[in-house]
Amino acid sequence: MWIADNWKDYEVIDTSLGEKLERWGDYILVRPDPQVIWDTKRDDRRWKHMNGHYHRSSKGGGEWEFFNLPEEWSIRYKELTFRLKPFSFKHTGLFPEQAVNWDWFSSIIKSAKRPVKVLNLFAYTGGATLACAMAGASVTHVDASKGMVAWAKENAAASGLADAPIRWLVDDCVKFVEREIRRGNTYDAIIMDPPSYGRGPKGEIWKIEESIFPFIRLTTQILSKDALFYLVNSYTTGLQPAVLTYMIHSALVPAFGGHVESSEVGLPVTASGLALPCGASGRWVS
Repeated sequence: MWIADNWKDYEVIDTSLGEKLERWGDYILVRPDPQVIWDTKRDDRRWKHMNGHYHRSSKGGGEWEFFNLPEEWSIRYKELTFRLKPFSFKHTGLFPEQAVNWDWFSSIIKSAKRPVKVLNLFAYTGGATLACAMAGASVTHVDASKGMVAWAKENAAASGLADAPIRWLVDDCVKFVEREIRRGNTYDAIIMDPPSYGRGPKGEIWKIEESIFPFIRLTTQILSKDALFYLVNSYTTGLQPAVLTYMIHSALVPAFGGHVESSEVGLPVTASGLALPCGASGRWVS
């Protein structure tokens, strides 16, 4: 498992009975996690003294209950700063386990010793975009949600990257890639974090089981001849690491060579010393 264990402002304190106890900077949250199917003793007092608790409904969805929690606050990861705010369906605007991937591709970008163009698809609030930009890459950030792109811009400004070479685009990812193919534009690296289901700005339908492999294959048409890396993340989709390896290998290796590896990604849990699984990632490197 690839474990994001370099955080200082974030911590999974404990896990039990379908929930995780987390520290986000100065604030404690309790959120549901479907992976937590074990029943362990909740000895940490913060289980009863949290700042926010997301209660999942048996009918689907749920709602937040707050205890002296600000509407927004910030945490840092190395040189990056992220604005957090609890919103729909338990999220805060950041997936901390992705830091293990930020560190991985940041090292590749810095070692390239040349200009690097990165395309970040389904880019959410910009964690990967900011990590790439901080490492020295120019980034094209694409997401279908206007609100998510605005949030990503806030994170860029908070991280001192307001003037970094980042293109912010509210667009359907498939249609954007199709236009880039027609334009003849290429990228040295591609990152994507596709949803299991989604709609584009004009109602375009995305279903992961039907769309993901054709889309990966489509994006190979905009990879540069000396491309550096390719990353596919799978959280809500539940794609197994071996499936990610098979898809990426089939789409990239025959044309570009290189090597593919995939693994679960996770976060260390302080109380147990174990790691909480948080999906999977597939990585190709030239």
